[in-house]
Amino acid sequence: MIQNIFKKKSVIALLLVIFFGVIWTSCATSVKERQQGQTVTGEVKAEGESVAKYYFDDVRVPNELNYKPNKSFIYETPRFKAGVLFFSKWRLDVPSLVDFFTYNMEQDNWKLVNSFRGKESFLNFSKPDKTCTVKIVEKWHGTTIVEIRVGPLGEKKM
Repeated sequence: MIQNIFKKKSVIALLLVIFFGVIWTSCATSVKERQQGQTVTGEVKAEGESVAKYYFDDVRVPNELNYKPNKSFIYETPRFKAGVLFFSKWRLDVPSLVDFFTYNMEQDNWKLVNSFRGKESFLNFSKPDKTCTVKIVEKWHGTTIVEIRVGPLGEKKM
């Protein structure tokens, strides 16, 4: 009798694990899938919907990412914008996000200086007058955090 109840509970638990596993994987999104309809200049559109938005005038960020204004800050002068922006999204494909930033930053005339990929990915870009660092971290619970830092390029001292 006890074994029969244990078998029923085990079967129910297994079915629940399979059910939630299927739901978990079906919720994952890929930025690369949305990247195909993009244009190089102007507003980024795919089939009538906006795919990305510009921040700091020349840093393109996918609309899938949720902007976190309470963690972000922007310093703006008439000549320059700098600051740190935070974004997050649950269940986002990190390699496709890295590819998105690498491709689009180069399209917007940023030069890739270096990149570090692993549990945390760092992409460093530069322009003649400023730098940009994109940090992408996937948390253990499935949330992807994107931190974008833009600042002026320091002058070398002789």
